[in-house]
Amino acid sequence: MTVFRSLMIAVVLATLGLRAAHAGSEAPAGYYADQKVVYHNDGGLDGAAYFKRLLGNLRNHVEAVGKAHVEIRVVSHGDGVALFQSAVNDKEVAARIDALKGIGVRFLICANTLRERKIDRGTLYGVTEDDVVPSGVAELARLQGMGFAYIHP
Repeated sequence: MTVFRSLMIAVVLATLGLRAAHAGSEAPAGYYADQKVVYHNDGGLDGAAYFKRLLGNLRNHVEAVGKAHVEIRVVSHGDGVALFQSAVNDKEVAARIDALKGIGVRFLICANTLRERKIDRGTLYGVTEDDVVPSGVAELARLQGMGFAYIHP
C-alpha cells in the first residue's frame, strides 16, 4: 500500500509540475492538430475596436498553432469591408493586415457587398481581384463544407 500511495503522490506532483511548466507559454509540440479555419468578419458592433480584436485573434491563432499547421481564411462582408477601407489611412491596421498575409492568412471580400455599397475594389487596402468572392455568406458555407471550422469573434 505504501508503494502504491507513493506512486500516486509522484504522479500527482508530476502532473502539477507539467501544468505549471506550460502555464503562460506556447502549447507543447503536437498539442494542436492541423487546422483549417474560416473567420467571419461582418464588422461587429463596435467597428474599429472589433477589427483590432479580430486582427489580434488571428495573430494569436497562428502563433498558438504554428504557421505550418493552420490554414486561415477571413471572409469579410457587409460592415466587415470597412476594415480594408480604414487600412488605407491607418498604417497600424495596414501593417497588421500585411503581417497576417505574410504568415499565410488569406482575406476574402464579398462581391455582393462591393456592388451593393458601390465600393470600388481598388479603394480597399491590399485587396486584389483574386481576393473577391461572389458571396460572403455563400463562401462561409462553402469553406465549412470543405472542412473549415467556423469562428465569429
